Amino acid sequence: MPTPPHALNEALVKSLPDKGPVVMVNLVRFRERAADGNGSGYDAYLRYSQATMPLIKARGGTVLWAGNAEAVSFGDLKGARWDYVVLVRYPSRAAFLDMMTSDDYATANIHRENSVEDHVIIATSETYSKMGK
Repeated sequence: MPTPPHALNEALVKSLPDKGPVVMVNLVRFRERAADGNGSGYDAYLRYSQATMPLIKARGGTVLWAGNAEAVSFGDLKGARWDYVVLVRYPSRAAFLDMMTSDDYATANIHRENSVEDHVIIATSETYSKMGK
């Protein structure tokens, strides 16, 4: 059975090697207005971020970088537009999955669902980092 759009690909992430730190690359496109009517999509995403930061930190993770996406500098994304990019480092894929499947995350995720028009998370494995291992 195919995974519904915007669902956690848990089986796929579990099938990837889990040999140490990973960075999850988040590409986010905000709604103009939050789906619950409480401010903008960005406002709802800030509520989501405030709720998830303690969950990330509790699992040894950290936000490495977050910023506004301005333009496609190289290549053609066929009209895809992203508003925000967040790089989140976890000590392992298991730590990421533990957070994403927790009841606390499910509660926080309501704000994310209200905030985004589209959101993808790209699982990456580290080949080089100035942060070291």
